[in-house]
Parts: sequence; structure tokens; C-alpha cells
Amino acid sequence: MTNILNPYINFKDNAAEAMAFYQSFLGGDLRVSKFGDMGDTSEAADLTMHAMLVTDEGFTLMASDSHPSMGEFIAPAGFSVSLSGVGEEKLRAYWEALAAEGTIGMPLGKQPWGDVFGHVIDKFGISWLVNIVSAENAAARS
Repeated sequence: MTNILNPYINFKDNAAEAMAFYQSFLGGDLRVSKFGDMGDTSEAADLTMHAMLVTDEGFTLMASDSHPSMGEFIAPAGFSVSLSGVGEEKLRAYWEALAAEGTIGMPLGKQPWGDVFGHVIDKFGISWLVNIVSAENAAARS
């Protein structure tokens, strides 16, 4: 196994729902373990201890619920999950799914650097950046 870097998002009691939502448009294999699966018999037993979504495109997204013993939950802030590439049809579909019940910070549109870019906060409060790389920029990067 090679080393990887991927987002790990903390949620307040709805990690499994959020991850199922992401799987609905990203596809892939979703595995969810509950705190109770590891012997926790507290009120947190049905909460998500660890969830991992691995997609056919090579995306890995992980998440968990904040266990009550960890103190007050603080909503994620100060970061975004970024989706970018040249696959315009898929990236637009991801955007549409995220924006459907989300809050658009910057509409998906042509930007001065030549790409199509947008920012949305999804219905779970997670910030996403979608960047569709232009043919000119893709050629320059190869």
C-alpha cells in the first residue's frame, strides 16, 4: 500500500447519512462501522465510528460522528473538499448533486484562469470546490 492523503470529515450524528449521500453521486464502495460494533454500549453505540467511501475514480473520503465523550461538537470550518479534473460531465453532475440542497457560494462558471469553477456548501455543511479544467490548461499541465 502506498501512502495516501484524503479528507476525514467529522459530523454531528449524521455521518452515515452524509456518506450515503456522497456515495449516491460519486459511486463506489461505502463501509460504515458503528461505535457499538466495537463494544461501545453508551448512547453513542449507533453513531458512526468510521466510514470510508472508495470510488472507482480513486477518490477516498472518510468520516465519523463526534462521540459525546469527545466534548462539544464543533462544525467543520476552514477547509473545503476539492473535486477537479477534465471530466466535465461527471464534475457537473457532482456539482448538481451537491448544490441541490446546498448553498452556492460561487456559481459554477468560467473563471479568469480559464477553468470552470464553483463553490458550494452541501446540505451537511461541508464546503466543496469544483474545478473543471479547460482543454488549454490541461494541455499546459501535461
